[in-house]
Formats: sequence, structure tokens, C-alpha cells
Amino acid sequence: MKPPYTITGTILKLLVSISEKSGEIKAAHLSKPPAELRKKNRIKTIQSSLEIEGNTLNTEQITAIIENKRIIAPQKDIREVKNAINVYNQLNVFNPFSLNSLCNAHKILMNRLVDFPGKLRGKSVGIVTGSKITHLAPPGEMVKPLMKELFNYLKNDSDPGLVKSCVFHYEFEFIHPFMDGNGRMGRLWQTLILKEQNPVFEFLPVENLIKEQQSAYYSALAKSDRAGNSTLFIEFMLSIIDTSLEDLLKTQNLVLTGLDRINLYRDVVKNIVFTRKDYLRHFKKISSATASRDLKMAVDKNILKKTGDKRMAKYVFIERIG
Repeated sequence: MKPPYTITGTILKLLVSISEKSGEIKAAHLSKPPAELRKKNRIKTIQSSLEIEGNTLNTEQITAIIENKRIIAPQKDIREVKNAINVYNQLNVFNPFSLNSLCNAHKILMNRLVDFPGKLRGKSVGIVTGSKITHLAPPGEMVKPLMKELFNYLKNDSDPGLVKSCVFHYEFEFIHPFMDGNGRMGRLWQTLILKEQNPVFEFLPVENLIKEQQSAYYSALAKSDRAGNSTLFIEFMLSIIDTSLEDLLKTQNLVLTGLDRINLYRDVVKNIVFTRKDYLRHFKKISSATASRDLKMAVDKNILKKTGDKRMAKYVFIERIG
């Protein structure tokens, strides 16, 4: 059964705006931002999503953990960060349309933090804010059927993927399928669904904007609960996504390195043989000399295999191992 929501005028306007910005991002070769920006955005994503759940570590401390440096902080907070780093580094492994894959991600994310990571709950649970129960989740025996139904909607419904990612996020939080870790899992899985639509979302720190508007985020969830549908939450999340893309476009004056261009082009041509002329056709703003330097660097680093010489030279990406 399809979850209840309405495609409003606001949703349609946001979808158009997101589509336009996505086109600008592709034209600016920002679908896969420069390596340093990707690293910064990934750290922002992890820090923001965990801070929403009460984690105390800042971006500098998370950077130190990534660089295998010791920090002084609560062990639980360090464990949460290490788990999050691990799971976000494996985004390409998970299948956004698989319940088993979601459970595997939860197992990594909540490793050594809960008793049964990766296991759907079998007990009833309520969300308490202060002294009041603000959300009573469906009974434990309904969790698996509801999650299967939700994944069926995600895989088969014809509505735009952007909308379905928001609906999934809301319904996931409503079902509350795990005893703990549902907030960070809901945000992670929406990122995974969005990444399936456009690679730019893999490193877009949507969670950072959610953290900055945390009260509005929880308010949108609560209002949708009271309304009995996810329409208001869809509008909220699409506005967050739209703003995130706008923020990325503000970075388009960043200078791409030769390695950045080579990595971007790998995503375009995959394992197809190409020439310097093909490369220049994609990166119209660089000179022939710059293109030649990029390609030579990639050959020297064993990223590309070259056959032929000068104008007759052809290139193909060497398959990554592991």
C-alpha cells in the first residue's frame, strides 16, 4: 500500500528548483566535488547527524579519528564516530532497495552500542520527549511487514525518486524499526536513496542543514504525525536538499586539480576507450596542454593505460582492485 501524502504546489516548485540546480552542478563539473571538499563534507555529515543524537565530538576531533590520531572524549562518542565513518565509507556497498542491506548498515552503525545491532525490534516502543510520550511506534510484530511494504513502495512506485526518498525517511522514523539508532539510520538511508538518483548526493552534507534546523526537522515530523501523512515533511526535506545544492553551487569557483578532472571523467566514460579530444570535449574550459598534462599524470599514476602516440594516442581507465 502506498504511504499517504499529497504532491502539493510547493513540492512541485521545489522539484523544479532542485532539477535546475542539478543541471547547473553537472555543467560546473561538481557532481563529484574536488577531493578536499568531499572530505570536508563527509566529516560535516557525520558530525551533524551524530550531534543531533547527542554526540559531543566536533569536526576537528572527527578529522583526528579519520587520521588515526588519539583524542580525549567519551568512549561511546568515539565509537559512534568510528561506526559512522565505517558505514559512510561503504555507501557504494549497500543496496537502497534492500531491507537486508539496511539491517547490515544498522549492524555497522550501531556496533558495540546496542545489544542486537542489525535486528528489527520485536517489542513495542514509544518516543519520550521530556515527560511525555510524543510518538507511539507500531507494535513489534508489525515492523517487518511494514518495512517490506515500505521497500516495495520505494522500488515500484512511479513518483519521483526525490519525493520517495523523503517519504521513506518519514515512514522509517514513524515505524521506528530498531530499538535505537533510527534517527541516524533514516538520514543515512535517505542519502543512499538520493545518491541513486544523482551521485552529487553522496558527499552533499544535507545532515548539516538538518542540524542547523533541528527544531524545524522534529516539528515537521510531528506535524506529519498529527496530519496522518508525510506531505509537510516532504516539503521540509526538499527545501533542505534545495538549499544544500545552492550551497554547493557557491563553491563552483573552486579550482579543480588534474586528478579531480580525471576522477570525474572516470565516472563519465567508465571502461570505454577515449582520446585527448574526447577529454577536451568534456572539459571545454581547459587548454590542450592542460589536457595532455592531466592524461600524462594519470598514466604515470597507473590510473590510465595509454596506447599509440601523440594525436593517435588512446586511453582507457585501469580497473580498480578492491
